[in-house]
Amino acid sequence: MEISNNAWVLISRPKEYFSSENVKLTQMKIPKLSVGEFLVKNIWISFDPTQLNWMKRDTYVKKIQIGEVIRSLAVGKVIESQNEQFKVGELVSGVFGWQEYAISNGLFVNHVRPIESVGPPWYSLSLFGITGMTAYFGVTEIGKVKEGDAFLVSSAAGSVGSIAGQIAKIKGARVVGIAGGQKKCKWVMEEAGFDYCIDYRTDNVSEKLSEVFPDGVDVYFDNVGGEILDIVLSKIKQNGRIVLCGAISGYGTMNFQPLRNYANLISKRGRMEGFIVSDFTNRFGEAYKNLYLWLKEGRLKQKEEITDGLENAPEVFKKLFTGSNFGKQILKIADI
Repeated sequence: MEISNNAWVLISRPKEYFSSENVKLTQMKIPKLSVGEFLVKNIWISFDPTQLNWMKRDTYVKKIQIGEVIRSLAVGKVIESQNEQFKVGELVSGVFGWQEYAISNGLFVNHVRPIESVGPPWYSLSLFGITGMTAYFGVTEIGKVKEGDAFLVSSAAGSVGSIAGQIAKIKGARVVGIAGGQKKCKWVMEEAGFDYCIDYRTDNVSEKLSEVFPDGVDVYFDNVGGEILDIVLSKIKQNGRIVLCGAISGYGTMNFQPLRNYANLISKRGRMEGFIVSDFTNRFGEAYKNLYLWLKEGRLKQKEEITDGLENAPEVFKKLFTGSNFGKQILKIADI
C-alpha cells in the first residue's frame, strides 16, 4: 500500500512562544512495513502545553529534532499491520504526531477501550489519557487531598485543571478555581461544580483568595506558575501542599518571575513538589477505573474544543498560550 502522508515538521526552534513559522506542512511517502510494525491513520490529535518545551529543549524527553514530525499524542485506526497484537480496524492511542499517518512498533501504544457508553474515543486523549491521569495523581498522590481541605487550582477551565478540581470535589474538598473570563468561570461553577471561581482578568486574586479562603489554602494545584503561585505561597495553611503540574506563564521565555514568598513554606511546614505523570504509569489502571466510575455516575464533566483539519494544527496549538483555549484542545483530521 503506497500512501502519501501530510505531516507538520519542525523547521526552526521557537525562541519564545510558538509561531507558525516554526513548522512546515510537508508531504512524505510512507515506507513499507517491517515485521512487528503497523500503520495508523490518525483521527484525533491532542494538543498540550508541554509540546512547546519538546520543540525548544531537552526535558524529561529528548527535544524534537529539526525536520522531525511534531510529537503529540493521537488516536487513530490501524489500517495495515505486521504485528499480531494490533489488528486492522482497531482504534489505538499513542505518540503519533501532527500527521495523517504513523508507523509504530507498538511501544507505548494502547488499545482504545470501549467507552462509547460514557464517552467518545477521543476521551483516550483527555479524561482517560494523560490529561486525566495527570489530574488524578496530582490530586490524590502529590496533593493528598482529603475531606474538608481548602483546594485551589489555576487554569481551572483547562484540560487538567478542570478535572483536578472535580476530583478534589469528589474527595470532599472545598474547591475554588482561577480562570480567565466570565464564560470560563461560569462553566467551572455551573457545570464542573466548583464552589467558586476567581476571574484573574477582572478580580484582585490576592483579595479574592483571602475572601474565599480566610483561613488559607491547604492544597494548590498549580498549572501556571508566576505571580499567582507567589500569591498563593503567601496564603498556604499549616502543612499546605503545592502541586507543581505546569508553569505555562513562563514557557515562552523561561524567564520565570522570582518567588518572594517561598520562605512561607518553612514557617508553615509546607511542601511544594513537582511531578511527571509517567512516574505513575504502573498505576494507570487504578486511575482509569476510578475516572470511568465517576464519569458513569455523572460526577465528572469533560470539556473539549474540537477543530477540523490538519492544516489548522498550528493555530489550534497557539490557543494554548493566549488564554483563548477552553477545555481540552483536539484536532479531528479524519473520519473513523
